[in-house]
Amino acid sequence: MKYGLRIPSFALGPRTATLDEMGRYLRRAEDLGFDSAVTIDHLLLTPPAYACTWLEAMTTLAALAGVTRTIRLGTMVLVLPLRNPVYFAKEWATLDLLSGGRSILGIGVGWHEEEFGLMGVPYRERGPRTSEAIEVLKALWAGDDVTYEGTYYRFRNVTIDPKPAQTPHPPILLGGETDYTLRRVVEYCDGWFPRPGRGYEIREQLARLNRMAAEKGRDPKTISTSVFRAPPDKATLKEYEEAGIDRAVLEIPDQSRDEILRVLDGYTPLLK
Repeated sequence: MKYGLRIPSFALGPRTATLDEMGRYLRRAEDLGFDSAVTIDHLLLTPPAYACTWLEAMTTLAALAGVTRTIRLGTMVLVLPLRNPVYFAKEWATLDLLSGGRSILGIGVGWHEEEFGLMGVPYRERGPRTSEAIEVLKALWAGDDVTYEGTYYRFRNVTIDPKPAQTPHPPILLGGETDYTLRRVVEYCDGWFPRPGRGYEIREQLARLNRMAAEKGRDPKTISTSVFRAPPDKATLKEYEEAGIDRAVLEIPDQSRDEILRVLDGYTPLLK
C-alpha cells in the first residue's frame, strides 16, 4: 500500500508559507517515502467543514511541481462541475506535462451551494454535469478534432494541445460514499477515494464497489482505492492493506511549518 499526504492549507494570513517552505516540506515527504500529496479545492470559506481558506488548487500544484522531484501531486477533491471542461482539459494537461506525468486528478461533485451560485452553475445539475465533464476530458486528452454533444456541453472539432504526459490520461479518481458515487466510479473513473468516519465502513463500501463493477462487466482490479484522511493508526492501516486498499492519504495540520514537519516525521514509523 502506498502512502500520501494532504497538502496543508498554507494560507495562514501573515504566516502563509513561502513556496520555498512548501517545497522543503514536500521534498522531506519524498525522502520519507510518501508517494503523493493532494490538496483541497474550495472557492469560499466553508465553516464548519474547514476552519481555513485555501490557496487556489491549480496554481498551487503548478508551483509545487517545480520544487519537487518524484512525489505525485493532485487534488482530493477538485469540484469539477464548477469548471468548463474544455478549458480545464487544457489546464490539467499542462500541469501533467510540466510535472513530468505526476498528476492525480481527484474530483467530486461538490456540496457548497453558494459556490455554485457564484459560478452560475445550477446546484442540482452538479452530478450529471460531472459525468459529462469526465467524458469531455477523456475524449480531448485522447484525440483530436473531438465533437461532443451532451446535455450541458456541446462542441465540434476541438483539439486540445499539449496532451497530458500520462497516457491515455492522468488517473481520475472520484470521491464520495453514496451509491450514485460508486456507480459513477465504475462507469467513468480510474479510482475511488472514500473517507473514514462518515457512517460507512470502508471494507463494506469496497465490497459494494466491487459488486457494482462486476455487475457492469468491469474488472474490480482496474479500479484503485485511496482512503482520504486515513487515520494514522498502524493497526487500521494494516487492515486497509489487507482489504486491498491501494493508498492511504494521511492528514497534515493547517499549522506552522515547524508543526507540519514534526507531524510529518512522526508518521515515519507508519511507512515501515
